Amino acid sequence: MTKPVSVLFVDDEDILRMLMKDQLTAEGYSVETADDGDTALEILARKNFDLLLVDIRMPRMNGIELLKQIRRQKIQSRVLVLTAVDDISIAIEAVKQGANDYLTKPIELNSLTAAIDRILAT
Repeated sequence: MTKPVSVLFVDDEDILRMLMKDQLTAEGYSVETADDGDTALEILARKNFDLLLVDIRMPRMNGIELLKQIRRQKIQSRVLVLTAVDDISIAIEAVKQGANDYLTKPIELNSLTAAIDRILAT
């Protein structure tokens, strides 16, 4: 039996965090959540994850700054960036900072799980 893929979902929207946690858990992932970048870094200091799902627009520390911190701390998790803004410059900056891919919101579960599978297969 293989261990489920561990995911940290970082987003400041409470409803989206709960919904995504429930949906991904139902798909067999092991999911934890954080409501901002600072909380995510606290969690990452004590636990490793296979994948980080990171929203770009968050208060205090945005997703790009979180990506910079993740790379500074040499956290080896794969990263999928989520954004409500369909702006290629944000995607380019996220990839420059270490993101493996990005999706625009609203996120469909099938698109998300396909992106997760693709990222983890590389």
